Amino acid sequence: MAPPGRSPRPSPLARVSRCVSFSACHRLHSSSTEQRGLQFAKAFPLFLVEVTVRGEIDPTTGMVINLTDLKDYMEEAIMEPLDHKNLDKDVPYFADVVSTTENVAVFIWENLHKRLPEGTLYKVKVYETDKNIVVYKGEASVPGK
Repeated sequence: MAPPGRSPRPSPLARVSRCVSFSACHRLHSSSTEQRGLQFAKAFPLFLVEVTVRGEIDPTTGMVINLTDLKDYMEEAIMEPLDHKNLDKDVPYFADVVSTTENVAVFIWENLHKRLPEGTLYKVKVYETDKNIVVYKGEASVPGK
């Protein structure tokens, strides 16, 4: 409680990230005329996913989100549908969507967005390798494109 005559201190805004990894195989699409058709990724490569949420630090709990809750949301939205799956055959979303890492990030965003408290999901970062990383923040397409 703020002293008399002083306004209460605003709650600080913080970002909290949690990581999880899953294995899944998918088709590698090639636009090269020398590599026509589809290539197949190594059996079950490892993807690392970093999920970041943001919000005010609750003055009572001292947290933006309970990390146990975030872990459970990530289990439901990432691990259950994707871990040890063939993305193209086992995940209905990818029946009509190319299973690139970019689209995996969008899939994860959409699944988490439905579960997390409104406005808290900030960023999904998917590492296909330590050098190939996709970041998705829920943005729509660029106007005029």
